[in-house]
Amino acid sequence: MNLKLQLTRAFFISLLSAIAFGVIALLVSDKKIAQFDNAIISFVQGLEAPELTTIMKFFTFIGGGYPVVMLTVLVLFFLYKILHHRRELILFIWVVAGSALLNETLKIIFHRARPTLHRIVNANGFSFPSGHSMAAFSMYGILAFLLWRHISTSVGRGLLIISSIIMIIAIGISRIYLGVHYPSDVLGGFLASGSWLAVSIWFYQRYQEKVKRSSLKHS
Repeated sequence: MNLKLQLTRAFFISLLSAIAFGVIALLVSDKKIAQFDNAIISFVQGLEAPELTTIMKFFTFIGGGYPVVMLTVLVLFFLYKILHHRRELILFIWVVAGSALLNETLKIIFHRARPTLHRIVNANGFSFPSGHSMAAFSMYGILAFLLWRHISTSVGRGLLIISSIIMIIAIGISRIYLGVHYPSDVLGGFLASGSWLAVSIWFYQRYQEKVKRSSLKHS
């Protein structure tokens, strides 16, 4: 796939994700998404069982706090010390830190209260969009992007994508199951992070091409 096509695709993914997030945000603000939320909450929480609760608590644990910090440190070490890719390191920090800052900003703007009907674990702060969902999408999305080029086999790449998708979806669903987020919070988080991730990759690839052209020009 040529660079122009990659840039075009990244731009439109970012744009469409931003538009979709805007639609969800409007529905949340106008309180017209309750039926959607209630239907999914009823289904997901209707699956409640002791074993499943343990699994969901695990996914919600690794989706925030110390596990995310530890994973971030490991990735930074891998990119800097082993691969010696400083630009990729900067991109990783930009995406992860930017996503966290964006999430806090959006929470303040929308100040949506968390659901209270059936909460299995405690959580503080505003609800929309889900911070765990945004962090998961950004973290595993950028990891998949950065590691893709270092995996030579189609099987390896397929496993990378599948494992990333599973982690993102599982962390998002765990927030609904545990009663600390509405489904629209999770969906909004995925869309907001998807837009941020895609536009970040767009800028990164444009910068890489600019550096490459400059290097060829002066060689």
